[in-house]
Amino acid sequence: MTQINTGFGFSVAPIRVGIVGTGFAAKLRAETLVADARSNLVAVAGHNPEQTAAFCQTFGAEAEVSWRKLVERDDLDLVIVCTVNRDHGAIVLAALENQKHVVVEYPLSLDVSEAERAIELAAQKQKLLHIEHIELLGGLHSSIKESLPLIGKVFYARYVTITSVRSAPQRWTFQHSLFGFPLIGAISRLHRFTDLFGEVATVNCQTQFWDTQPDFYKACLCNAQLRFTNGVLAEAVYGKGETFSQSENIFTIYGEAGTLVFTPESGQLIQGENRQNIQVGTRRGLFAKDTDMVLECLLNGTPLYVENTSSLYALKVADAARRSSETRQNVAIDNS
Repeated sequence: MTQINTGFGFSVAPIRVGIVGTGFAAKLRAETLVADARSNLVAVAGHNPEQTAAFCQTFGAEAEVSWRKLVERDDLDLVIVCTVNRDHGAIVLAALENQKHVVVEYPLSLDVSEAERAIELAAQKQKLLHIEHIELLGGLHSSIKESLPLIGKVFYARYVTITSVRSAPQRWTFQHSLFGFPLIGAISRLHRFTDLFGEVATVNCQTQFWDTQPDFYKACLCNAQLRFTNGVLAEAVYGKGETFSQSENIFTIYGEAGTLVFTPESGQLIQGENRQNIQVGTRRGLFAKDTDMVLECLLNGTPLYVENTSSLYALKVADAARRSSETRQNVAIDNS
């Protein structure tokens, strides 16, 4: 193995990787890692021993008994966290304390102060901490950003993502304690807004849950209104579960010179009677692209596509939405 100056100290090629989790994101990460000569998937820790064993057999990795044991291993350079939202912050902090570079699926933590500690610790340890935000990598977001100048001064935006589920199973994404407040667990909805429009002045949020038993729900609905410091008013509507008979995914932006309407597959510019189609790039391969960029960053110092500060800011806005929902009051954001 060859030692390479990565900008984070010295690492080895291939980069030795451990994954926490065995779900969809972990599978896509693993597929990329085993196909890339720059990385070696060494170990995996999962919640279910049988699923973890099967996952490791598929990808030629060693099954570790717990994430705590995994982050303590001396034969790992990088830990990728792809498990339930509740555990993200604790695993990231433990991995950094054990001198590991870290990639974590959003959100970094369900708790703002824990997220701040993790970012500070990464800087102190001079380790990479990358929070995945593939919503910024996809064709939809790039098309929106490129099209914004066409509609002049933006004054209102609405982003609706509702997922109809015929029979909501008892899985962690429908569990209060593991998923977190819906707009924190689904922080990408708000991160799109803050990336496009900047700082938020106030947040007002209403939330409804259809609880089935303690800690589980069959459906949820969040409606958050964001007032940006530049005057833009934005509305994020997030819902999922069996209460909804129809799914919807539509991003609408109103400007003084036109309107933009986007779905994940297509876009349209509307100016009076004129309608112009806007091409939207693919959503496929984004986890692979994110993983490739992480390896490039570690080995060559190539900058990544998202700053931890922007992810942390979106988390603060999402937490303000949670507090607004609980208090039924507007919550101001401290932008000092």
